[in-house]
Amino acid sequence: MRAVFALWRSTHPGPTLVVTALSLGLGIAAGLDAWRGAVLVISVFFGQLSIGLSNDAIDSDRDRRVGRTDKPIARGDVSLRAAWIAAITTVVIALGLSAVLGLGMLGAHAVFLGSAWAYNAGLKSTAISIVPFLVSFGLLPSLATLSAPEPAIAAWWATLAGAVLGAAVHLTNVLPDLDDDRATGVRGFPHRLGARWSAVLAAAGIVAGAIAVVWGSVDGDIDRVGVLTWVFVALVITAAIATIVLALNRAPGRLLFRLVMSAALILALQLVLSGGGLAG
Repeated sequence: MRAVFALWRSTHPGPTLVVTALSLGLGIAAGLDAWRGAVLVISVFFGQLSIGLSNDAIDSDRDRRVGRTDKPIARGDVSLRAAWIAAITTVVIALGLSAVLGLGMLGAHAVFLGSAWAYNAGLKSTAISIVPFLVSFGLLPSLATLSAPEPAIAAWWATLAGAVLGAAVHLTNVLPDLDDDRATGVRGFPHRLGARWSAVLAAAGIVAGAIAVVWGSVDGDIDRVGVLTWVFVALVITAAIATIVLALNRAPGRLLFRLVMSAALILALQLVLSGGGLAG
């Protein structure tokens, strides 16, 4: 049981559960029936497990060097071999379940997972480290729409909102680890851009995503926008402005991280509640 719990902690449980919950919401927004929605969620869940496990397995030596005692593999709570077996097993399960929902879903999820694994395998240390997040999160709404009986790629505005959400996650998620990353030679896009401008870019992108969801979900007819949607947009813009002001006037800290992630979560909720126009 100790090894099982250690493997679970190596999956990055927080992001795994958030992305899985987001897939559930998108499945509901896409109008999937119960069995299709369940297969979608379980498939995404196992895919996220594989991403987290492969990340910690690949980074185990680096985590030991910088003393990451919060990492089970680096701490020796579970073997590297067990982590790799679990990572490969979960990605196979994820793709097998995707195939049940159709070739479109299988292909999209394969690209989603391949992009994330490529980030773990080395793209995180390059100037294009943001690209896997744009690709994978941009495909997330399409995983839901491609799981429908009549599969379709998600609408442009949903794809854009997903990509922006992924960019914000990447730009802010690395901020607490910038020093450790520099010590071990990891210099991705946020490291080159700097913490301050990474936060500013993330906030600006989230605002653009929120506007795209509003515009696209009503097909440009602003009169159809409901009060709740405007509330979401106002919250996103308020959080973004606060983020930009703080980023430009003080050293980036935990408050900045929380503000950007709050705006990102509001954007995710806005996307989920966008209605039946999710499919392009």
